[in-house]
Amino acid sequence: MNRFFAAVSSAAAVGALLIVPSPPALAAAGEVVVFSTEFQRLDNYRNPEGCNKLPIAAHVLLNLSSSEVVVHADPLCLTPGMVVGQGFGSHVAPGSGSFSVNR
Repeated sequence: MNRFFAAVSSAAAVGALLIVPSPPALAAAGEVVVFSTEFQRLDNYRNPEGCNKLPIAAHVLLNLSSSEVVVHADPLCLTPGMVVGQGFGSHVAPGSGSFSVNR
């Protein structure tokens, strides 16, 4: 009887853990700043999440967020990209496409 009770308890605990929903994906705290040209204002992405299309003339990306940022060659974040760490920046080729937050 004790083994049966232990087995049922273990199965119930595992089932409960599988049912508990995972927390939603959170945005990165901070911001990503993109410099395009001397004649344009900076593009600020506050608390970025998901895939963000870069301006066509993007030149420099600064990661001032709490997460790594990945710069992709396409506008839909489908291609592998270059990782920019927290507190770092990177040159980006004009028409680079997009960036995503790497949580």
